[in-house]
Amino acid sequence: MDMLTYSERPTASVATKPSAIHLMGKVHSVPQERQLRHIWIITGPAGCGKSTVAQFLAKSLNLLYIEGDDFHPQTNVDKMASGIPLTDDDRWDWLETLRNKAVEELEGGADGCIVTCSCLKRRYRDVIRIAGREADGVAVRFVYLAASEELLLRRVRARKDHYMKDDMVHSQFSALEEPDESEDDVVHVDVSGTAVQVQNLTLEKVRHCMDSE
Repeated sequence: MDMLTYSERPTASVATKPSAIHLMGKVHSVPQERQLRHIWIITGPAGCGKSTVAQFLAKSLNLLYIEGDDFHPQTNVDKMASGIPLTDDDRWDWLETLRNKAVEELEGGADGCIVTCSCLKRRYRDVIRIAGREADGVAVRFVYLAASEELLLRRVRARKDHYMKDDMVHSQFSALEEPDESEDDVVHVDVSGTAVQVQNLTLEKVRHCMDSE
C-alpha cells in the first residue's frame, strides 16, 4: 500500500472492545486488548534528515505521514525564509495544530502516524505528549535524530532552494534541549552514518519499541 501523506501542552490506557464467550450456558462479555496505536514524532535540528527518515518509516510501517513544515502559518514561513529564528510564541499554535492533526487522523481510523517536528525544547515535546490523553489506545513516542552542528551545517549548505541558513542552524543548536533519560518515550538515533544506515537503524529501534509494548 502506498504511503499516505499531507502537504498540515503525556499517555492513555489501551482501549478495549468486548468479546462474547459461552460459559456454563451463559454468554459473558470479555474485554480484548486493542492494538496500541502510535504517534511517532521525528525530531532534531535542521539537516538531521527528519523528512527522509519519516517517509521511510511511514512506508515501511504502512502508517500515515504528516510533514510538520507544511503546517507552519505563512508568518512563520516568511520569518524562516528571511533567516529569522522562530520564537516560542511563533511555535505554540503550530505545535498544537500538529498535535490536533495527529489525533484527528487516529480518531478517523488511522492505525498510527509519523510526524516530522523539530521539537527542540522539552516543553515543545510536552505539548505533543498531550495527544496521548486525547485519544484512546494511543502512545506518543519520539525519535531524536542526533548529530553534531558541524555535520548538519554541511548538509544544509548542500541543499538547494531551502530556507534554512547557517545562522538558523546555529540558533537551533543554541535552543536545543536534548532529551535525557528522564524522557523515556524518546528513541535516540545517531545520524552520522549514511542515509540507508540511519533509516534502517531507526526502523529497527522503532519496531523494537512497538514490539515491547
